[in-house]
Amino acid sequence: MELRKSFQFEAAHLLPKLPKSHKCRRLHGHSFKVEIAITGPLHPRLGWVMDYADISRAFQPIWKRLDHRYLNEIRGLENPTSELIAAWIWRKLKPSLPHLTEVVVAETCTAKCVFRGESFSAEK
Repeated sequence: MELRKSFQFEAAHLLPKLPKSHKCRRLHGHSFKVEIAITGPLHPRLGWVMDYADISRAFQPIWKRLDHRYLNEIRGLENPTSELIAAWIWRKLKPSLPHLTEVVVAETCTAKCVFRGESFSAEK
């Protein structure tokens, strides 16, 4: 069984590694949407995988660090692409949600990134 819980945060960023002529190199903001996916068995008595409130509680401190912030100033998000934001959220959330299977970060209604926790290496 899979649960999905969605969140939204507003934030500004720029992508400093792009050429100065690229539009994303300029300071801009998004209404980011984040979707958290949890997979696990149904509890035999309760009939659920987990309480959605527990997902919200686990995400709350992350949301506070991201909402209405300049993402480039957050340690680990100096180059805040959707891909790196999704991986950053995963690393922060996984200890609280061991059954986490996916983090989706959408920066617009037509552009989103899906991270499933595979190891990766971000070039410096």
